[in-house]
Amino acid sequence: MDKDYEKKYHELEDSHFWFKSRRNFIIQLLVNENKDSKILDIGCSSGLLLTELVKNGFNKKNLYGIDISEDAIENCHKNDLDNCFVMSGENIALNQDFDIIIASDCLEHIENDGKALKNWKDNLKDNGKLYVFVPAFMSLWSNHDVVNMHYRRYTKNQLTNMALKYHLTIKKAGYWNVTLFIPLYIIRKTNKLFLTKKLKQTKGDLYHIG
Repeated sequence: MDKDYEKKYHELEDSHFWFKSRRNFIIQLLVNENKDSKILDIGCSSGLLLTELVKNGFNKKNLYGIDISEDAIENCHKNDLDNCFVMSGENIALNQDFDIIIASDCLEHIENDGKALKNWKDNLKDNGKLYVFVPAFMSLWSNHDVVNMHYRRYTKNQLTNMALKYHLTIKKAGYWNVTLFIPLYIIRKTNKLFLTKKLKQTKGDLYHIG
């Protein structure tokens, strides 16, 4: 990720509606889970989801996070989250098996996404749960994806077919924020037409809506 953009990301992730909505959505998915569940947040950033889980009664000693960014993990430690480590989401080496793994907007950052998905499955306990969130539709591809160093966007069928290939059982699949599709499509197509090449190379969506 572009370093200036990452700085902006960390400044906004606590208050920006997109990040707050995503955290709230995940919290609701986990509301009935055992509070002693061992949970891994892949691409944990500053650990705000893990902090929210603690506030919702989950046992902090069983909450883990990894992120490829040293700045992100430093922020986690400042937020009193000890089990957070600088590590690639493609090859997790924690010597732990997890009840729940959350991968929120990180699979698209990994070139070999199939290898990563298999690795995540291998880090789950029997009957463990994997929650994967990814950006949808290549028709929405924009400079935001370039700045964030994405390799791809997905459709529901693409993601579920890959999960089935690695023998994951699909409990639920869908698009969690479909109301934004049309406005995002218009914004991104308009940006492609009217933004200068220099602006395209340096800006992402947080600069427009943050």
